[in-house]
Amino acid sequence: MSTKDFIEKDYYKVLGVPKDATEAEIKKAYRKLAREFHPDANKGNARAEERFKEISEANDILGDPKKRKEYDEARTLFGNGGFRPGPAGSGGSFNFDLGDLFGGGPQGGAGGGGPQGGAGGFGGGIGDVFGGLFNRGGAGPGARTQPRRGQDIDTEVTLSFTEAVDGATVPLRMTSQSPCKACSGTGDKNGTPRVCPTCVGTGQVARGSGGGFSLTDPCPDCKGRGLIAEHACAVCSGSGRAKSSRTMQVRIPAGVSDSQRIRLRGKGAPGERGGPSGDLYVTVHVDTHPVFGRKGDNLTVTVPVTFTEAALGGEVRVPTLGGPPVTLKLPPGTPNGRTMRARGKGAVRKDGSRGDLLVTVEVSVPADLTGKARDALEAYREATAEEDPRAELFQAAKGA
Repeated sequence: MSTKDFIEKDYYKVLGVPKDATEAEIKKAYRKLAREFHPDANKGNARAEERFKEISEANDILGDPKKRKEYDEARTLFGNGGFRPGPAGSGGSFNFDLGDLFGGGPQGGAGGGGPQGGAGGFGGGIGDVFGGLFNRGGAGPGARTQPRRGQDIDTEVTLSFTEAVDGATVPLRMTSQSPCKACSGTGDKNGTPRVCPTCVGTGQVARGSGGGFSLTDPCPDCKGRGLIAEHACAVCSGSGRAKSSRTMQVRIPAGVSDSQRIRLRGKGAPGERGGPSGDLYVTVHVDTHPVFGRKGDNLTVTVPVTFTEAALGGEVRVPTLGGPPVTLKLPPGTPNGRTMRARGKGAVRKDGSRGDLLVTVEVSVPADLTGKARDALEAYREATAEEDPRAELFQAAKGA
């Protein structure tokens, strides 16, 4: 991503949330959009795939408090007129190179700025703002020797309902870019690349954008590496990076929910020149269960009971997920649809405790009756003939 693209992109607009949105609101918006535009739900739809990438990119920035703070500061500084050129020919007109602000720029600017750290200088402050977001350090002559952080990796995993509730360790096979083993990451088969003459080892080139501004982009000749291989490695074609596959055992925490995105720090692609590895983002999909459902930290189950159990009361055995059944007392006169609670039989919470099992009663009406059972019900109907359970309903309807 170029500096200009970063400054002009409105990630809040991408997710459809206001700039003061809470973390919960951002997470909710991301999950809704991710489900809508996920490639699995839009097979062959290139526009949906591109939209999904934009949504993921926006969530990567806004979903991380540190990155969001840096992004907001950068947008405030450059997007809202923090630096604007004066009218052409006026005394306030100046050339402005964002590359100078990323560290290692000239000691004085065309607009009369002083030395770095002095009046009118910017030191490393702006570089700090963008460094964490672009995963690169300053653009000065020493930039080519700076470590480079590895790329983040997105992957998905599908868990059974029970695995999601109890947690599981799953194997994930991932393909990512890593330092080429054939040339030790140098890009040169002899291991002796030279400094790129176009960007002088910075990995960036400035380009004019009108109005006296100049913005920086990755160098097209060295692809942002700052180095060029005289004798390109046959394996990586001089890039210094090659695809590698690896299988990792990843622990998915207990209580994970469907469409939740888990961040595993340092489990992404390896860095360059001693730089840290990127992060691994795992989107979890959870299969349904034939008996149990889920509502937050609580599990749900519907249990059929007979008419006599509901009317007279009694005890009913209820299955639990992965544990022995529990017995619940059914009060006399229990109505259809009543929900009871079996405490501590739900999903695992973050603190290790468990939610509850919510048991909903469903009165079962027999389709066929034996003669004895029919006679008993006929006698019950005669005994309650004077009772009309709908009387209050009609009275309320007349009075409304």
